[in-house]
Amino acid sequence: MTRKERFDFVISYFQQHAPDAETELLYDNPYQLLVAVILSAQCTDKRVNMTTPAIFEKYPDAASLSKATFDELFPLIRSISYPNNKTKHLIGMANMLMEQFNGQVPLTVEELVQLPGVGRKTANVITSVVDQQPNMAVDTHVFRVSARIGLTVGAKTPLATEKQLLQYIPKELVHVAHHWLILHGRYICVARNPKCEECGLRPVCKYYQKNKAKAAR
Repeated sequence: MTRKERFDFVISYFQQHAPDAETELLYDNPYQLLVAVILSAQCTDKRVNMTTPAIFEKYPDAASLSKATFDELFPLIRSISYPNNKTKHLIGMANMLMEQFNGQVPLTVEELVQLPGVGRKTANVITSVVDQQPNMAVDTHVFRVSARIGLTVGAKTPLATEKQLLQYIPKELVHVAHHWLILHGRYICVARNPKCEECGLRPVCKYYQKNKAKAAR
């Protein structure tokens, strides 16, 4: 099987079984999504969604968040991973939005990565979710799932994974393919003991062929 055939199978499968896949983070506008994605680093979306309502109520926009003090904001995100750094990042992000972007979230990767707490992955998430730009955010799920299935070969970094995926996924599908791979990794192709028996990608999955198919014989 060629890589293109493998990609074609995976894309076809997800188009049939998860055509409307989207982020599980809850948000109403780009500002709220940006806050949620910054908080979601090494933290579950479920935990973030439990935390953000109080933040958005007290700080509904960049202007109000930019005036927050560390001691005011920290208690609201105490339960999130790395709360010290993320508190500083959120306040710094809001200040830069006010100073350089008129309080609006920019929608280019180049501008977004200038913001505190925003790396390439976060910038790719924002631009693909808000604007459906063909940017592939590679988190641990995307990195793992792509390698296991065989969509990527020898990709040692998130950037290498991103580049290989973009070679084969049609531009108009990149924004949703990001969610296909994340959700598959979150619920089926989990890090430990992947649920191969429930997975419809077994016919093309290198991991399954190598580790599970042999054992079943």
